[in-house]
Amino acid sequence: MKNKINSILQEIENLKAKNSEEIENLRLKYLSKKGEITSLFNDFKNVPNEQKREIGQLLNELKNKAQEKINALKSEIGGSQSIRERLDLTRTSDAIELGTRHPLSLVKNEIVDIFSRLGFVIAEGPEVEDDWHVFSALNFAPNHPARDMQDTFFVEQNPDIVLRSHTSSVQTRVMMDNQPPIRIICPGRVYRNEAISYRAHCFFHQVEALYIDKNVSFADLRQVLLYFAKEMFGEDTEIRLRPSYFPFTEPSAEMDISCKICGGKGCPFCKGTGWVEILGCGMVDPNVLDNCGIDSKTYSGYALGMGVERITNLKYRVKDLRMFSENDIRFLREFEAGSI
Repeated sequence: MKNKINSILQEIENLKAKNSEEIENLRLKYLSKKGEITSLFNDFKNVPNEQKREIGQLLNELKNKAQEKINALKSEIGGSQSIRERLDLTRTSDAIELGTRHPLSLVKNEIVDIFSRLGFVIAEGPEVEDDWHVFSALNFAPNHPARDMQDTFFVEQNPDIVLRSHTSSVQTRVMMDNQPPIRIICPGRVYRNEAISYRAHCFFHQVEALYIDKNVSFADLRQVLLYFAKEMFGEDTEIRLRPSYFPFTEPSAEMDISCKICGGKGCPFCKGTGWVEILGCGMVDPNVLDNCGIDSKTYSGYALGMGVERITNLKYRVKDLRMFSENDIRFLREFEAGSI
């Protein structure tokens, strides 16, 4: 076998080719699955044990030399090709337009990235849900308005199957399947039975976050909210929390940020207040923890949720929500990537 290796090595050193077709034939002859070098590797098992070390090194050197020679021939042929030969004549004559992600995707990814840096992991769930995960487990009363036909989409008139109206249903699923500590962020599309206008749509996107562990306090929630606001809107951003009500949190609050347009002085965008509301939040209601099989006497937690369209409006000042879903090319081109 040693003589065979040396013979093939001599052949490889003297290889020549005039075009890429000849190079490919040489590659097939020596390096393909049925090539001469591969055949030698297959016969290696018949080599006596005392010779395996030496023969093995020679085989590896032979294979490397063959590959180097093929690559060198390719470089020689490529450099000698004319401009006409190097042109791809099948390529379209029209310039290829560069695109980018949808503005909602850009903002959603930025939100997720900020919370990921705090240790939150993404959790997802179905958009077609049952009453328990969307309402009952989250402490909604049986006669809560959200359960009415004019507010929620029901599937085939089934009172138990709905299109989720918030991504909180993902939180209930995670809590029912896992014990604390839980630290998740839930991005997704939700549906509500609303008239479509420049201010509202029948579907939109949310990002919600949930953190449950021992000794979690409202101070922890406020610190996370302040960090998010400064990372999302700038270091000079201020926040304020106003008391509110949600069935699944107690106490509950809505968070405002200082208006980025007027700097907090008051303008039409913030209705002269200097503040803009961006999300709702609060401490998870003990009833929700108990409903999901988590001991509310041992664990506590906070939850927060925001509309992606709302945040996108603040960052890009899009006045009409319908622009996000109408695929108007004039609107989308405002977010095109620059030339590479």
